[in-house]
Amino acid sequence: MSPIYMTTLALWIIAPVAAPICFYTTLMFLGLSLTAAGRTLGPWRAGELDARIPGVGAGEPAHRAYWSVQMRLDARDAAGGAMVTVWHRITLLWLHRYAKRLLHGRRPTTGQRGENVFTRTVLCATAPGTAAGAALGALLAALLTSVVLLSFGLLLGVVWLLAIATVAVLRGTERLWLLVRGIRMKCPYPGCYRPFPLAVHRCPSCGVAHGELRPGQYGALWHICACGQRLVTTSLAGRGRLATRCPHCDQQLPEAVGSTRVVHLPLVGGTSSGKTMVMAAMVAGLQAWSRRSALTVEYASAVDRKDAGALNQHLNQTGWALKTQGGEPRAFMLRIGHGRRHRLLYLYDPMGESLHDASSVRQQQYLAHADGVVLVADVLAEPQVRRALRGGDAERATAARPSDQSPLDTYQRLTGELAALTGRRRRMPMATVVTKRDVLDQIGSLPVPGARIDSWLEAIGLGALVRGVGHDFGSARYWAVSAYAATGVGALESEQRRAAEPVLWILAHSGLRVGTFVAEPPEQGVPRPRSEAVADRSTR
Repeated sequence: MSPIYMTTLALWIIAPVAAPICFYTTLMFLGLSLTAAGRTLGPWRAGELDARIPGVGAGEPAHRAYWSVQMRLDARDAAGGAMVTVWHRITLLWLHRYAKRLLHGRRPTTGQRGENVFTRTVLCATAPGTAAGAALGALLAALLTSVVLLSFGLLLGVVWLLAIATVAVLRGTERLWLLVRGIRMKCPYPGCYRPFPLAVHRCPSCGVAHGELRPGQYGALWHICACGQRLVTTSLAGRGRLATRCPHCDQQLPEAVGSTRVVHLPLVGGTSSGKTMVMAAMVAGLQAWSRRSALTVEYASAVDRKDAGALNQHLNQTGWALKTQGGEPRAFMLRIGHGRRHRLLYLYDPMGESLHDASSVRQQQYLAHADGVVLVADVLAEPQVRRALRGGDAERATAARPSDQSPLDTYQRLTGELAALTGRRRRMPMATVVTKRDVLDQIGSLPVPGARIDSWLEAIGLGALVRGVGHDFGSARYWAVSAYAATGVGALESEQRRAAEPVLWILAHSGLRVGTFVAEPPEQGVPRPRSEAVADRSTR
C-alpha cells in the first residue's frame, strides 16, 4: 500500500475517536487546570488565615501586605499548578493508563479484558485515537489556560502598580505636608537630641513597638499588627494619636511630635542669672496671654505638667527657684496654638556652667536645632556696672546674687559655637531679656530701664553686647523683666505677660503670630514704669 493510502486509512480510523476525545479532554483539562490555579489563591472560607502568606516578621510586628510578595508567589503557583495538573492528567491518566489499556484490548476505566476478539479489536483500534485526542485536548487546554492566566497576571500587575503608586503618593504627600508645615522631628531628651524621620509607634491594643508605621510593604493605608489591630499609616489619617517613642533612646515623645512644627528655644545665661525663674515666668505669661486672647497653651505631656507643678509649688513656698542641676537639659515642652496654627515649643534651661568655655558649649547638642535664642542677661554681673554702683546700691546688687559670668562673656562664648553648630545664626532671632528688673528699679546709681532697653544697655556700658547681637543675628529685640514679680504668690499678671513676649516674638518668626506687639519695630521695647508692688517684694 502507498503511504498516502495508509495515512488516509489511519485518519479514517483515528479521527472519529480523536475528535470527541479532544473536545471532551479540552473542556475537562481546562476546568481542572483553572480549578487547580484557583485553589492556590485560597483560603476559600472567609476569615481564615492563609498559611502560605508570610507571618509577622522579626523586624516589624506586622503582617506583610498581600501585594508586596505573596501576590507574585500566587501568580507563579497558579500558573505552575495549572500546567502540572494538565501534564499529570495527560501523562499518568490518559496516556499511561487509558491508552495503554486500550492498546492491550482492555477497558480503559476498569482494566478488564474484552469479552471476545471483536471487542478487543475495537478497543485496540480506538487506542491511537484516544491518545491523539487526549494529547490534542491537553494542548488546547494548556493554550486556553495560558491565555486566562496571562490575563490574570496582567490584572495582578495592574493591582501591584496601583499599590506601589498609592504608597509613593501617600509618602510623597506626607513628606510634602511636613515640609510645607516645617515639621522636623527631634528628640527632646538629654544625651540624644537626635533627629529622626519616623517615630516608633505603640499599638494601642498590645503595646508592641512599630518602627515602620508608614505606607510600604506592610500596607499602604494601614498595617495589621501581630495582635490583629489595624493601625493607620499616615499622620493625615490620625497616626499621631498613637503613643510614640524616640527610635534612638526609646523614651516617650509628646503626642504632637510628627504632626506639629517644633520650635526649639534655649535660654542661655550664666549661673544665677535667673534662667529658671525666667522660664517659669514665660510659662506663666503664656498662660496669662491665653486668658486674654485666642492663644491656647497646653503641657505637651504628663511629665511636663508634673515638672511645672513642682516648680510652681517651690516658687510659692520659697519665692525662688533651685539652681539648675545635671548635664544636658531635658526640653520642657508646651503645645502653643492660635487659630489653626500650632507649635510644639521646646524650652531648654541648661546649667550656667555649660557656657563657661567653648568645649562645654560645643557639647550642648540641642543648640544645633535652635530656632531662636533667649539670652538671659544679668547686668549686675557686668564689672563695669558694679563699679558704677554707690552706697547701698552695691549692697542691693550683692543681695540679688549676681551671676558669676557677665552677659557679654556668656554671649561671646555662645555665638562662636552656635555658628558652627547651626550654620544659620544670621537667620536666627535673638531675644535679650534683662532679668532682675525689680532690683534694677531700686538702684539709683543706674539709669531707669525704659522703653528702649538696647539704648539703656549701651548707657550702662554694655554697648558691645548690643552691637554684637545686632551684627551676628538676623533680628534682635530687648526686654527687661522681673521674673520674681511674675512668679510665686502674688505674681503680677502684667509682668507675666511681659515675660512671655520674647517667646511670642520668636514664635512669630515661625509663623505663629499672636497679638499686635510683634508688629512693632524689633528694637522697640514695651514701657513699664516702676511698680510699687514689685519694689515692696524681696530683692533676693
